[in-house]
Amino acid sequence: MRKNQQWKDKVQELLQVCQNEFMKTTKIGKKMLSASKTNTNLHEAYEEIGRLAVKAMKKKDLKWENSRVSELLAIVKTCESELKSIESDVNKIKFAPGPIDVSVEIKAEDEKKEDKLGAEELIQNDEKKN
Repeated sequence: MRKNQQWKDKVQELLQVCQNEFMKTTKIGKKMLSASKTNTNLHEAYEEIGRLAVKAMKKKDLKWENSRVSELLAIVKTCESELKSIESDVNKIKFAPGPIDVSVEIKAEDEKKEDKLGAEELIQNDEKKN
């Protein structure tokens, strides 16, 4: 009978340890979910601040003389242009009347973009030297 009780006590102790660990893991999981949500909110706030700053700089309401900001603005401008072009390409493919080879046209547009990016880099390098 004593062995039976010891065995039950050991199982009960093991279950209690498991329950405690499960509760700790659950609390940690809740905290991690909360941290993830907070991090997302922080990221979105920074993103919105950045968008507002870019708008203000474009309107000349905000002047920020910083070489890194200038680089980032150039990247933003290039990315916005690329996204517009990609959207246009997708719409051409999406609304094409039939099976046509749009890869030739897209390739030509990509080459134009590469040429434009190369020219922009040269301009930026010249501006930095001056």
